[in-house]
Amino acid sequence: GIISLISLAVLSYERYCTMTRTTEADTTNYRKTWTGIILSWTYSLLWTVPPLFGWSSYGPEGPGITCSVNWHSKDANNASYIVCLFIFCLVIPFAIIVYSYGKLLCAVRQVSSISKGPGRSREQRILVMVVVMVVCFLLCWLPYAAVALIATFGKPGLITPAASIIPAILAKSSTVYNPIIYVFLNKQVSEML
Repeated sequence: GIISLISLAVLSYERYCTMTRTTEADTTNYRKTWTGIILSWTYSLLWTVPPLFGWSSYGPEGPGITCSVNWHSKDANNASYIVCLFIFCLVIPFAIIVYSYGKLLCAVRQVSSISKGPGRSREQRILVMVVVMVVCFLLCWLPYAAVALIATFGKPGLITPAASIIPAILAKSSTVYNPIIYVFLNKQVSEML
């Protein structure tokens, strides 16, 4: 889940930089792509390893079918990790996404009022596709984040194992939606179907 959101943040920033640059993008240089991938995985790893070394812990979640961060522990060690995880792995990446796409939408509006080339319409379709991916991701992960925060800071037993099943399933299924969205919103793929 963390790598998925971080990747979407990196993708949104890259889209913003690519579309607002006045020069043509170099499609043969993959250095920026690899840098983005490595930074995404490294950042995600930095936030998933601490429970293995004592900052919070991993354990069964919900009805005990899956493993996740120990949301139910009320000690300061666990609560501080969950707050940091929420801020650094959901709020900040989402702020980057909103900033990048907000600036990008302003730039696209300015350009579309001036020129209507096929390259710009393609970029607008890509923008719509990525925005839909982000919205779907948030619809999947926000209920899970809310349940985790309520379980951590709410009254004990407020979130029952049965109540946590649907948010957990939604969150875990979020990786399935991006390929489906890509197929239906990518003009080249949908023309082949």
